[in-house]
Amino acid sequence: QVQLVESGGGLVPAGGSLRLSCAASGRSFSNYGMGWFRQAPGKEREFVAGISWSGDRTYYADAVKGRFTISRNNAKNTVYLQMNSLKPEDTAVYYCARKISGGTYYAPDAFGSWGQGTQVTVSS
Repeated sequence: QVQLVESGGGLVPAGGSLRLSCAASGRSFSNYGMGWFRQAPGKEREFVAGISWSGDRTYYADAVKGRFTISRNNAKNTVYLQMNSLKPEDTAVYYCARKISGGTYYAPDAFGSWGQGTQVTVSS
């Protein structure tokens, strides 16, 4: 069973940056695509970014394209989300997850083994 633990969230002013990390337990981390999602109060969980098992393919939601960068280090069993030029509307709990089925990276249903989340708050 893979366990995912997110870290790196916090309070940052608009225009600032944060780097989220997601550490995975288990030996099969490098076999799976990974994704970052977020959920703001009163809203559904939404896709933020995804990365293939090898890291050669990345996917982004339109709202974060050009500002966020997803990457992974398979030797460290860790996936990252570098977030720059943060906006108040980026405020949410951010979750990482492992892709467990084929198809699109954009759907939460394609992912499992969700972490507990890390809070990101961007002040205006």
